[in-house]
Amino acid sequence: MTTTPRPRDMSEEQLGFQPQEAVRWLAPRVLVTTGIQSVIASIFGSYADKRELQGSLPAEVHRFPDADDDGAFWFDYVADLGDGFDATYSVASLLAGEELDLPDTGPLPRGKLLVMGGDQVYPSASTRAYEDRTKGVYRAALPEARGESPTLFALPGNHDWYDGLTSFLRVFAQKRAFGGWETAQTRSYFAIQLPRRWWLCAIDTQFDDYIDGPQLEYFRAVSQEMRPGDGVILCTPAPVWVAAGSGHEVEKYDTIEFFDREVVRPRGAEVRVMLSGDKHHYARYAETGGDRQRITAGHGGAYLSATHELPRDLVLPPPKSRMRDKSPAAGYALAARYPKRMTSEAFAAGIFRLPLRNPGFWGLTGVLQTVMTLAVLYGLVETLGEQRDKGFFGLVASWTPALIVAVVLLLAGTGFAKIERFHGGGTATWAGLLHALAHIGLSVGWSFVVIWLHTEVLPRGAVDDWATLVIVLVGTPVVIGFVDAELVALYLMVASRFGINLNEVMAGQSIEHYKGFLRLRIGADGDLTVHPVGLDRVGRGWRADPGGAAHEPWLTPARPLRPRLIEAPVTVPRVSARPAAD
Repeated sequence: MTTTPRPRDMSEEQLGFQPQEAVRWLAPRVLVTTGIQSVIASIFGSYADKRELQGSLPAEVHRFPDADDDGAFWFDYVADLGDGFDATYSVASLLAGEELDLPDTGPLPRGKLLVMGGDQVYPSASTRAYEDRTKGVYRAALPEARGESPTLFALPGNHDWYDGLTSFLRVFAQKRAFGGWETAQTRSYFAIQLPRRWWLCAIDTQFDDYIDGPQLEYFRAVSQEMRPGDGVILCTPAPVWVAAGSGHEVEKYDTIEFFDREVVRPRGAEVRVMLSGDKHHYARYAETGGDRQRITAGHGGAYLSATHELPRDLVLPPPKSRMRDKSPAAGYALAARYPKRMTSEAFAAGIFRLPLRNPGFWGLTGVLQTVMTLAVLYGLVETLGEQRDKGFFGLVASWTPALIVAVVLLLAGTGFAKIERFHGGGTATWAGLLHALAHIGLSVGWSFVVIWLHTEVLPRGAVDDWATLVIVLVGTPVVIGFVDAELVALYLMVASRFGINLNEVMAGQSIEHYKGFLRLRIGADGDLTVHPVGLDRVGRGWRADPGGAAHEPWLTPARPLRPRLIEAPVTVPRVSARPAAD
């Protein structure tokens, strides 16, 4: 292996990539571009499904049969990573270390393989975005391995699909190294045979849709090697069990149940653990009266998601599922979450800093309020002016601009409230309408203030006209735009209490702290132990370390990172201890 020269500073020329700031999700450019790409990907994904084209690529089962001298096998799981540099590199540098020394556990060795569970880049996929937000960052964390190189596998999430999976396949499916990590997969889905009769299956469901024919054929072939009593770790792009198990969007769990019915159960194996990202937090649901686990671990680098509205109990498979020959229903209870409920609620309240943390959104609300105010002023002046008898058609013409803007706001408000579809229905509709009416009311109220200033306060003449123009064109976007952004923040804060726009109340803040990953161990006895690693504060103030060893991270933080266990290690036996179903 040729040693890459270590960088002397943080410049793009030295690093080979450009460190990126965290995505400002409510910035106008991000809102527009990701919205358009999401729609295009959904439409064209149905007509040019890259998963079906992958049927011509080699179908490999990846095997890691060897354990360490003590009979143990270690591997890592991380998801939702390629966002801001500080958070992504903090997690990557912890993953890259040959050992992770945590309080109360002692050193945990680096995994022989690293599974990335989805959304490896934000806000959308491209070769440049992967290089700047993911590949370059992980290469800087582990420039080269000392001894055996760990192997990296990646499962695409919805953001990886925004360019139709083109960039993802170029980056992850051509067996090109990520610094000291070696890639091995040839498709967007994969199966890994682990020691002690464990299997890891990662399925690509492309926007929670279905499992395509070539993928199903691949996993059916894999299942021929499974035996009764084998344990399966199932990785999915999103934790659909949370919504489905609490009675919402139950059809999305059908894909998991279909996979279990067609691939796993016929061989006498069992899905013991499900892992996913997509939601940017850690949440573990434990089987009631059993030992199966459903774990969301999307805290690998992307903005923090809320945990305070997670349902306490799930029933899986959902009773309302239309799947035939379902597995026996089981209850699951929320056993752990990170951050804790009170911390999540406190973070949600921070949305009132929205216009300061996201000036672009302040600019957007300023423009919208200016347009609406001008439209309302036109209607008021035409209606209340000296020539008041305009007739019906004159009034209609006068108020048409304001009416058009009001309709757009009403449609945008209700659409915004229903972004998270399973929280839709009448409550979301009314919340969206009230939200839009509040913005319209602000514009109307401000218009009356402008007229009052013009007629009662400012001196008559040209000064009056120019001063009013300045108030409208400068005061509206700056002052009223700020108030309007705070109005959005208030809506998000209140609506999140009802499970509406719960994602947006956190995405609007781009919180980078409370990150981590999973370090997993298969013991000599066949038990799987999950170590959920948390990092309450990500690193800042990175400095180049040109004198470090070839295998050491290129960059070091101003203050040492302090990872810890989120909860005590969770042990899952390969074979269920619960009584067999009748």
